[in-house]
Amino acid sequence: MELWFTEDQTKDVRISCRVKKVLFSGRSQFQEVAVYDTDEYGRLLALDNIIQTNIRDEFIYHESLTHVGLNTHPNPQKVLLIGGGDGGSVREIVKHKDIEKIVHVEIDQMVIDVAKEFFPELSSGFSDPRVEIIVDDGIKHVKEHKNTYDVIMVDSPDPIGPAVGLYGDDFYRNVAGALKEDGLLVAQTESPFFNRDLISRVNATMKSIFPIVRMFLGIVPTYPGGAWTFTVGSKKYDPLEVDTDKLPNLNTKWYSPEMHRSVFVLPPFFRELIRE
Repeated sequence: MELWFTEDQTKDVRISCRVKKVLFSGRSQFQEVAVYDTDEYGRLLALDNIIQTNIRDEFIYHESLTHVGLNTHPNPQKVLLIGGGDGGSVREIVKHKDIEKIVHVEIDQMVIDVAKEFFPELSSGFSDPRVEIIVDDGIKHVKEHKNTYDVIMVDSPDPIGPAVGLYGDDFYRNVAGALKEDGLLVAQTESPFFNRDLISRVNATMKSIFPIVRMFLGIVPTYPGGAWTFTVGSKKYDPLEVDTDKLPNLNTKWYSPEMHRSVFVLPPFFRELIRE
């Protein structure tokens, strides 16, 4: 008998992959958590039956979310990561040796525990002494920490369940309040094919808060549509003005100094979403 994992990416689109073994299945206070060993993608993490990450393509997403912003800010000392309990983003952040403090706020302890057990390739950064893991609500955290962080990254699931508030107007305003006077935000902002209204709304909200807003692209094969968007909201620094000749080699597989500017080159179809 064959076993398949299937995600309903929309009500009309599904993605399926063959499962060799179910490694973990449980329910936390917030969501269903499952880990599958698949033929095509290796170990795969699903929350509420939605793919969050997998061994084969995770580096594209995590490198995109982290290095663009951290290489745009000239001196990020204190960094906040909201979400991303799988650890992939933390693993990339700790590659920046000049950062002094990394605060990781994840709402679900079960996701962290599962990552440590089944995804050591992703969760290796948790052991870095600069990392402080706080199991709490990221929305509450930014409200309570004004003028604290140089860079904030939002590694959020899809806008359903406990993650809905991470796409709200008030949340982005509170993020801006938690940033220092020259701070910047990087958030994953979903699919340009299946989340067009969300992208337009989030971009408009960020433009009402930050003087510099730039959307950029990545390619994540297991996410709906493959193409994926990220958005920078910055109080001072423009990612397009970075001197890429001075960027360090971070031992990455997707992001590179040469790609830093190119990911901001948007096709007309995408520019229409943000009215550029």
